[in-house]
Amino acid sequence: MASPKFQNPKGMPDILPENWEYFKKILNVTEKIANFYQFERIETPILEDENLFIKGIGIATDIVHKEMFSFRTKGGDRLTLRPEGTAPVVRAYFQHGFQELSQPVKLWYFGPFFRYERPQAGRQREFWQFGFEILGETNPALDVQIIQIFLKIFEELKIKNLVLKINSIGDNFCRPYYKKALVSFFRSKIAGMCQDCKRRIKENPLRILDCKNEKCRQIISRAPQILDYLCENCKEHFKKVLETLEYLKIPFQLDPFLVRGLDYYTKTVFEIETKEDIGALAGGGRYDLLGKLIGKKELPAVGGAAGVERIVEIMKRENILPSKKRIPKIFLAQIGDLAKKESLKLLEEFRKNKIQVLESIGKDSLKSQLRFAEKFKIRYVLILGQKEALEKKIILKDMKTGKQKLIPFKRLIQKLKKLK
Repeated sequence: MASPKFQNPKGMPDILPENWEYFKKILNVTEKIANFYQFERIETPILEDENLFIKGIGIATDIVHKEMFSFRTKGGDRLTLRPEGTAPVVRAYFQHGFQELSQPVKLWYFGPFFRYERPQAGRQREFWQFGFEILGETNPALDVQIIQIFLKIFEELKIKNLVLKINSIGDNFCRPYYKKALVSFFRSKIAGMCQDCKRRIKENPLRILDCKNEKCRQIISRAPQILDYLCENCKEHFKKVLETLEYLKIPFQLDPFLVRGLDYYTKTVFEIETKEDIGALAGGGRYDLLGKLIGKKELPAVGGAAGVERIVEIMKRENILPSKKRIPKIFLAQIGDLAKKESLKLLEEFRKNKIQVLESIGKDSLKSQLRFAEKFKIRYVLILGQKEALEKKIILKDMKTGKQKLIPFKRLIQKLKKLK
Protein backbone atom coordinates (compact mmCIF):
# COMPACT_ATOMS: atom_id res chain seq x y z
CA MET A 1 0.00 0.00 0.00
CA ALA A 2 1.49 3.36 -1.06
CA SER A 3 2.10 5.98 1.60
CA PRO A 4 -0.33 8.93 1.52
CA LYS A 5 1.01 12.12 -0.04
CA PHE A 6 0.61 14.20 3.13
CA GLN A 7 1.87 13.08 6.52
CA ASN A 8 2.37 14.77 9.88
CA PRO A 9 5.61 16.80 10.24
CA LYS A 10 8.60 14.90 11.63
CA GLY A 11 8.51 14.78 15.42
CA MET A 12 4.98 16.20 15.59
CA PRO A 13 2.79 13.11 15.99
CA ASP A 14 -0.97 12.88 15.80
CA ILE A 15 -2.61 12.18 19.15
CA LEU A 16 -4.86 9.28 18.17
CA PRO A 17 -8.09 8.52 20.07
CA GLU A 18 -6.56 5.64 22.07
CA ASN A 19 -3.71 7.92 23.24
CA TRP A 20 -6.05 10.83 23.94
CA GLU A 21 -7.71 8.67 26.61
CA TYR A 22 -4.39 8.67 28.48
CA PHE A 23 -3.99 12.43 27.97
CA LYS A 24 -7.52 12.97 29.30
CA LYS A 25 -6.82 10.84 32.37
CA ILE A 26 -3.64 12.84 33.13
CA LEU A 27 -5.48 16.13 32.57
CA ASN A 28 -8.35 15.12 34.89
CA VAL A 29 -5.99 14.09 37.70
CA THR A 30 -3.90 17.26 37.26
CA GLU A 31 -6.99 19.47 37.34
CA LYS A 32 -8.31 17.75 40.47
CA ILE A 33 -5.02 18.30 42.33
CA ALA A 34 -4.75 21.89 41.01
CA ASN A 35 -8.26 22.71 42.26
CA PHE A 36 -7.53 21.29 45.71
CA TYR A 37 -4.37 23.38 46.08
CA GLN A 38 -6.15 26.52 44.78
CA PHE A 39 -4.23 26.89 41.51
CA GLU A 40 -6.00 28.71 38.69
CA ARG A 41 -5.57 27.64 35.07
CA ILE A 42 -3.76 29.85 32.57
CA GLU A 43 -3.00 29.14 28.90
CA THR A 44 -0.51 31.40 27.14
CA PRO A 45 -0.25 31.72 23.33
CA ILE A 46 1.57 29.08 21.29
CA LEU A 47 3.67 31.93 19.82
CA GLU A 48 5.65 34.47 21.84
CA ASP A 49 8.22 37.17 21.16
CA GLU A 50 11.55 35.43 20.51
CA ASN A 51 13.37 37.71 22.97
CA LEU A 52 11.16 36.49 25.82
CA PHE A 53 12.96 33.14 25.64
CA ILE A 54 16.40 34.49 24.74
CA LYS A 55 16.35 36.73 27.83
CA GLY A 56 14.41 34.39 30.08
CA ILE A 57 15.93 30.97 29.33
CA GLY A 58 19.45 32.19 28.50
CA ILE A 59 21.29 32.49 25.19
CA ALA A 60 23.87 29.85 26.21
CA THR A 61 21.26 27.13 26.79
CA ASP A 62 20.69 24.34 24.25
CA ILE A 63 17.05 25.41 23.95
CA VAL A 64 17.90 28.92 22.72
CA HIS A 65 21.12 27.96 20.96
CA LYS A 66 19.69 25.20 18.72
CA GLU A 67 16.16 24.02 19.66
CA MET A 68 13.77 26.95 19.15
CA PHE A 69 11.35 27.18 16.23
CA SER A 70 11.68 30.89 15.38
CA PHE A 71 10.60 32.87 12.34
CA ARG A 72 9.94 36.40 11.12
CA THR A 73 6.33 37.38 10.42
CA LYS A 74 5.16 39.37 7.40
CA GLY A 75 5.11 42.39 9.70
CA GLY A 76 8.75 41.86 10.65
CA ASP A 77 8.25 40.50 14.19
CA ARG A 78 10.45 37.64 15.42
CA LEU A 79 8.19 35.01 17.00
CA THR A 80 8.95 31.62 18.56
CA LEU A 81 6.83 28.54 19.16
CA ARG A 82 6.95 28.31 22.95
CA PRO A 83 9.63 25.78 24.06
CA GLU A 84 8.61 25.93 27.74
CA GLY A 85 5.89 27.41 29.94
CA THR A 86 7.46 29.42 32.76
CA ALA A 87 8.70 32.50 30.86
CA PRO A 88 5.26 33.06 29.20
CA VAL A 89 3.53 32.76 32.59
CA VAL A 90 5.86 35.37 34.10
CA ARG A 91 5.25 37.62 31.06
CA ALA A 92 1.48 37.26 31.60
CA TYR A 93 1.90 37.96 35.34
CA PHE A 94 3.37 41.42 34.64
CA GLN A 95 1.29 42.21 31.55
CA HIS A 96 -2.02 41.63 33.34
CA GLY A 97 -1.08 43.27 36.65
CA PHE A 98 -1.06 40.12 38.76
CA GLN A 99 1.41 41.85 41.10
CA GLU A 100 -1.57 43.87 42.38
CA LEU A 101 -3.36 40.69 43.51
CA SER A 102 -2.94 38.96 46.86
CA GLN A 103 0.35 37.05 46.71
CA PRO A 104 1.30 34.37 45.97
CA VAL A 105 -0.41 33.90 42.61
CA LYS A 106 -0.80 30.18 41.89
CA LEU A 107 -1.23 29.15 38.25
CA TRP A 108 -1.23 25.90 36.27
CA TYR A 109 -1.29 25.00 32.56
CA PHE A 110 -1.62 21.98 30.26
CA GLY A 111 -0.74 22.21 26.57
CA PRO A 112 1.67 21.67 23.66
CA PHE A 113 5.25 22.98 23.45
CA PHE A 114 7.90 22.85 20.72
CA ARG A 115 11.64 22.17 20.47
CA TYR A 116 13.69 21.34 17.42
CA GLU A 117 15.57 18.16 18.38
CA ARG A 118 16.05 14.62 17.17
CA PRO A 119 12.75 12.76 17.73
CA GLN A 120 13.00 9.72 20.01
CA ALA A 121 10.84 7.82 22.50
CA GLY A 122 9.41 10.24 25.05
CA ARG A 123 10.95 13.27 23.29
CA GLN A 124 9.28 14.82 20.24
CA ARG A 125 9.45 18.20 18.51
CA GLU A 126 5.89 18.88 19.57
CA PHE A 127 5.29 17.64 23.09
CA TRP A 128 2.75 18.23 25.84
CA GLN A 129 3.44 19.41 29.37
CA PHE A 130 1.50 20.43 32.44
CA GLY A 131 3.04 22.85 34.88
CA PHE A 132 2.49 24.61 38.20
CA GLU A 133 3.87 28.05 39.13
CA ILE A 134 3.74 29.89 42.48
CA LEU A 135 4.64 33.56 42.00
CA GLY A 136 5.26 36.25 44.59
CA GLU A 137 6.73 34.53 47.68
CA THR A 138 10.17 33.32 48.81
CA ASN A 139 9.24 30.76 51.46
CA PRO A 140 11.11 27.44 50.98
CA ALA A 141 7.96 25.56 52.01
CA LEU A 142 6.55 26.48 48.59
CA ASP A 143 9.48 24.70 46.89
CA VAL A 144 8.39 21.57 48.73
CA GLN A 145 4.71 22.10 47.90
CA ILE A 146 5.51 22.16 44.16
CA ILE A 147 7.46 18.89 44.52
CA GLN A 148 4.66 17.38 46.61
CA ILE A 149 2.04 18.28 43.98
CA PHE A 150 3.90 16.41 41.23
CA LEU A 151 4.43 13.39 43.48
CA LYS A 152 0.70 13.35 44.36
CA ILE A 153 -0.28 13.48 40.68
CA PHE A 154 2.01 10.52 39.92
CA GLU A 155 0.60 8.69 42.94
CA GLU A 156 -2.97 9.28 41.68
CA LEU A 157 -1.89 7.93 38.28
CA LYS A 158 -0.49 4.83 40.07
CA ILE A 159 3.08 5.45 38.85
CA LYS A 160 5.55 3.81 41.23
CA ASN A 161 9.32 3.57 41.81
CA LEU A 162 9.84 7.32 41.66
CA VAL A 163 13.15 8.99 42.46
CA LEU A 164 13.32 12.64 43.55
CA LYS A 165 16.68 14.27 42.78
CA ILE A 166 17.34 17.68 44.29
CA ASN A 167 20.09 20.31 44.46
CA SER A 168 20.66 24.01 45.07
CA ILE A 169 22.42 26.08 42.42
CA GLY A 170 22.74 29.22 44.53
CA ASP A 171 22.01 32.75 43.36
CA ASN A 172 23.77 35.71 41.76
CA PHE A 173 25.72 36.35 44.96
CA CYS A 174 27.41 32.95 45.36
CA ARG A 175 27.18 31.40 41.91
CA PRO A 176 29.95 33.52 40.29
CA TYR A 177 32.49 32.01 42.73
CA TYR A 178 31.34 28.53 41.76
CA LYS A 179 31.57 29.35 38.04
CA LYS A 180 35.20 30.44 38.53
CA ALA A 181 35.96 27.13 40.25
CA LEU A 182 34.33 25.21 37.38
CA VAL A 183 36.29 27.09 34.72
CA SER A 184 39.51 26.44 36.62
CA PHE A 185 38.67 22.72 36.88
CA PHE A 186 37.51 22.18 33.27
CA ARG A 187 40.18 24.29 31.55
CA SER A 188 42.80 21.51 31.72
CA LYS A 189 40.30 18.81 30.70
CA ILE A 190 38.31 20.54 27.98
CA ALA A 191 40.32 18.97 25.12
CA GLY A 192 38.70 15.60 25.85
CA MET A 193 35.17 16.99 26.06
CA CYS A 194 32.45 17.45 23.41
CA GLN A 195 32.19 20.51 21.15
CA ASP A 196 29.15 21.82 23.05
CA CYS A 197 31.09 21.79 26.33
CA LYS A 198 34.02 23.57 24.68
CA ARG A 199 31.57 26.34 23.79
CA ARG A 200 29.86 26.26 27.18
CA ILE A 201 33.07 26.86 29.18
CA LYS A 202 33.22 30.33 27.58
CA GLU A 203 29.48 31.14 27.59
CA ASN A 204 28.22 29.52 30.81
CA PRO A 205 30.25 26.78 32.55
CA LEU A 206 27.20 25.67 34.58
CA ARG A 207 25.71 24.29 31.35
CA ILE A 208 28.56 21.74 31.20
CA LEU A 209 27.02 20.00 34.23
CA ASP A 210 23.89 19.33 32.13
CA CYS A 211 25.83 17.54 29.35
CA LYS A 212 24.69 13.96 28.61
CA ASN A 213 27.88 12.91 26.73
CA GLU A 214 29.37 9.88 28.53
CA LYS A 215 32.99 11.12 28.36
CA CYS A 216 31.91 14.50 29.69
CA ARG A 217 29.89 12.85 32.48
CA GLN A 218 32.99 11.03 33.70
CA ILE A 219 34.91 14.31 33.95
CA ILE A 220 31.93 16.13 35.51
CA SER A 221 31.75 13.52 38.30
CA ARG A 222 35.09 14.83 39.63
CA ALA A 223 34.19 18.54 39.35
CA PRO A 224 33.75 20.90 42.34
CA GLN A 225 30.29 20.75 43.93
CA ILE A 226 28.19 23.88 44.25
CA LEU A 227 27.03 22.98 47.77
CA ASP A 228 30.54 23.94 48.93
CA TYR A 229 30.12 27.45 47.48
CA LEU A 230 26.61 28.41 48.65
CA CYS A 231 26.24 31.71 50.53
CA GLU A 232 24.54 31.67 53.95
CA ASN A 233 21.18 32.76 52.51
CA CYS A 234 21.11 29.98 49.87
CA LYS A 235 22.45 27.44 52.34
CA GLU A 236 19.72 28.28 54.87
CA HIS A 237 17.01 28.16 52.18
CA PHE A 238 18.14 24.75 50.97
CA LYS A 239 18.46 23.43 54.52
CA LYS A 240 14.79 24.31 55.17
CA VAL A 241 13.71 22.62 51.92
CA LEU A 242 15.50 19.38 52.88
CA GLU A 243 14.22 19.50 56.46
CA THR A 244 10.65 19.91 55.21
CA LEU A 245 11.03 16.97 52.79
CA GLU A 246 12.34 14.84 55.67
CA TYR A 247 9.48 15.95 57.94
CA LEU A 248 6.97 14.90 55.26
CA LYS A 249 8.85 11.62 54.82
CA ILE A 250 9.46 12.35 51.13
CA PRO A 251 12.62 10.42 50.14
CA PHE A 252 15.14 12.27 47.98
CA GLN A 253 18.59 11.93 46.46
CA LEU A 254 20.98 14.85 46.76
CA ASP A 255 22.48 15.38 43.29
CA PRO A 256 25.27 18.00 43.49
CA PHE A 257 25.52 18.27 39.68
CA LEU A 258 21.82 18.75 38.93
CA VAL A 259 21.39 22.17 37.26
CA ARG A 260 18.45 21.79 34.82
CA GLY A 261 18.62 23.10 31.26
CA LEU A 262 17.48 26.69 31.77
CA ASP A 263 19.45 29.66 33.09
CA TYR A 264 16.63 31.26 35.07
CA TYR A 265 16.81 28.84 38.01
CA THR A 266 18.11 29.94 41.42
CA LYS A 267 18.49 27.99 44.65
CA THR A 268 16.32 24.82 44.58
CA VAL A 269 16.23 22.63 41.46
CA PHE A 270 14.66 19.17 41.26
CA GLU A 271 13.81 16.32 38.92
CA ILE A 272 11.48 13.35 39.40
CA GLU A 273 12.45 10.19 37.54
CA THR A 274 11.50 6.53 37.62
CA LYS A 275 13.97 3.77 38.37
CA GLU A 276 13.46 2.60 34.76
CA ASP A 277 15.44 5.73 33.75
CA ILE A 278 13.54 6.97 30.68
CA GLY A 279 14.43 10.56 31.56
CA ALA A 280 12.80 13.01 33.95
CA LEU A 281 9.01 12.83 34.23
CA ALA A 282 8.97 16.23 35.92
CA GLY A 283 11.41 18.92 36.88
CA GLY A 284 11.61 22.48 38.08
CA GLY A 285 12.80 24.73 40.83
CA ARG A 286 12.97 28.29 42.10
CA TYR A 287 13.48 31.17 39.65
CA ASP A 288 13.71 34.37 41.71
CA LEU A 289 15.63 36.28 38.99
CA LEU A 290 13.27 35.69 36.03
CA GLY A 291 10.89 38.50 37.01
CA LYS A 292 13.73 41.03 36.87
CA LEU A 293 14.70 39.83 33.38
CA ILE A 294 11.15 39.91 31.96
CA GLY A 295 9.27 42.55 33.99
CA LYS A 296 12.21 44.54 35.38
CA LYS A 297 10.87 43.91 38.90
CA GLU A 298 11.76 41.47 41.66
CA LEU A 299 9.51 38.39 41.59
CA PRO A 300 10.33 35.43 43.83
CA ALA A 301 8.79 32.33 42.26
CA VAL A 302 8.97 28.55 42.09
CA GLY A 303 7.45 26.02 39.71
CA GLY A 304 7.84 22.93 37.61
CA ALA A 305 6.53 21.02 34.61
CA ALA A 306 5.94 17.39 33.67
CA GLY A 307 6.09 15.69 30.26
CA VAL A 308 2.78 14.10 29.29
CA GLU A 309 4.18 11.73 26.63
CA ARG A 310 6.70 10.25 29.08
CA ILE A 311 3.94 9.71 31.63
CA VAL A 312 1.84 7.97 28.96
CA GLU A 313 4.84 5.78 28.10
CA ILE A 314 5.18 4.74 31.77
CA MET A 315 1.43 4.10 32.09
CA LYS A 316 1.48 1.84 29.04
CA ARG A 317 4.60 0.01 30.20
CA GLU A 318 3.09 -0.59 33.66
CA ASN A 319 -0.30 -1.48 32.13
CA ILE A 320 -1.98 1.43 33.91
CA LEU A 321 -5.10 1.84 31.81
CA PRO A 322 -7.25 4.99 31.60
CA SER A 323 -10.84 4.67 32.79
CA LYS A 324 -12.96 2.56 30.48
CA LYS A 325 -15.66 4.36 28.53
CA ARG A 326 -19.14 3.48 29.72
CA ILE A 327 -21.08 1.80 26.92
CA PRO A 328 -24.64 3.19 26.75
CA LYS A 329 -27.39 0.70 27.56
CA ILE A 330 -29.73 2.18 24.91
CA PHE A 331 -29.41 2.11 21.11
CA LEU A 332 -31.48 4.20 18.70
CA ALA A 333 -32.27 2.63 15.32
CA GLN A 334 -34.21 4.42 12.57
CA ILE A 335 -35.72 3.50 9.19
CA GLY A 336 -36.57 6.10 6.54
CA ASP A 337 -35.97 9.81 6.00
CA LEU A 338 -38.64 11.10 8.38
CA ALA A 339 -37.45 8.73 11.12
CA LYS A 340 -33.87 9.92 10.60
CA LYS A 341 -34.97 13.56 11.03
CA GLU A 342 -37.01 12.72 14.14
CA SER A 343 -34.03 10.77 15.51
CA LEU A 344 -31.86 13.87 15.33
CA LYS A 345 -34.48 15.74 17.38
CA LEU A 346 -34.75 12.87 19.88
CA LEU A 347 -30.98 12.70 20.35
CA GLU A 348 -30.96 16.35 21.37
CA GLU A 349 -33.69 15.62 23.95
CA PHE A 350 -31.61 12.72 25.28
CA ARG A 351 -28.57 15.00 25.58
CA LYS A 352 -30.52 17.64 27.52
CA ASN A 353 -31.76 14.96 29.92
CA LYS A 354 -28.30 13.33 30.29
CA ILE A 355 -29.44 10.03 28.77
CA GLN A 356 -26.51 8.39 26.98
CA VAL A 357 -27.57 6.71 23.73
CA LEU A 358 -25.59 4.95 21.03
CA GLU A 359 -26.71 5.42 17.41
CA SER A 360 -25.68 4.88 13.79
CA ILE A 361 -27.56 7.67 12.04
CA GLY A 362 -25.54 7.17 8.85
CA LYS A 363 -26.91 3.65 8.30
CA ASP A 364 -30.26 2.90 6.61
CA SER A 365 -30.63 -0.86 7.02
CA LEU A 366 -32.31 -1.95 10.27
CA LYS A 367 -30.39 -5.24 10.13
CA SER A 368 -27.01 -3.50 10.02
CA GLN A 369 -28.05 -1.15 12.83
CA LEU A 370 -29.14 -4.03 15.07
CA ARG A 371 -25.88 -5.82 14.30
CA PHE A 372 -24.07 -2.67 15.51
CA ALA A 373 -26.09 -2.75 18.76
CA GLU A 374 -25.33 -6.46 19.28
CA LYS A 375 -21.61 -5.79 18.87
CA PHE A 376 -21.73 -3.60 21.99
CA LYS A 377 -24.11 -5.97 23.85
CA ILE A 378 -26.71 -3.23 24.29
CA ARG A 379 -29.83 -4.42 26.05
CA TYR A 380 -32.44 -1.84 24.99
CA VAL A 381 -33.08 -0.77 21.39
CA LEU A 382 -35.35 2.07 20.30
CA ILE A 383 -36.74 1.46 16.80
CA LEU A 384 -38.24 4.37 14.89
CA GLY A 385 -39.85 3.76 11.50
CA GLN A 386 -41.92 5.93 9.14
CA LYS A 387 -45.24 4.92 10.76
CA GLU A 388 -43.95 5.49 14.30
CA ALA A 389 -42.46 8.86 13.34
CA LEU A 390 -45.82 10.05 11.95
CA GLU A 391 -47.62 8.91 15.13
CA LYS A 392 -44.92 10.43 17.40
CA LYS A 393 -44.31 7.03 18.98
CA ILE A 394 -41.30 4.69 19.18
CA ILE A 395 -40.73 0.98 19.80
CA LEU A 396 -38.67 0.03 22.88
CA LYS A 397 -37.30 -3.52 22.60
CA ASP A 398 -35.63 -5.47 25.42
CA MET A 399 -32.98 -7.51 23.58
CA LYS A 400 -32.59 -9.87 26.55
CA THR A 401 -36.26 -10.91 26.84
CA GLY A 402 -37.40 -10.06 23.30
CA LYS A 403 -40.35 -8.04 24.66
CA GLN A 404 -41.20 -4.71 23.07
CA LYS A 405 -43.53 -1.77 23.77
CA LEU A 406 -44.82 1.17 21.76
CA ILE A 407 -44.14 4.40 23.71
CA PRO A 408 -45.37 7.94 22.90
CA PHE A 409 -42.58 10.51 22.51
CA LYS A 410 -43.98 12.56 25.42
CA ARG A 411 -43.46 9.63 27.85
CA LEU A 412 -40.15 8.42 26.41
CA ILE A 413 -37.72 10.39 28.59
CA GLN A 414 -39.52 9.36 31.78
CA LYS A 415 -39.52 5.71 30.68
CA LEU A 416 -35.81 5.66 29.73
CA LYS A 417 -34.77 7.16 33.07
CA LYS A 418 -36.39 4.21 34.84
CA LEU A 419 -34.47 1.56 32.89
CA LYS A 420 -31.95 -0.44 34.96
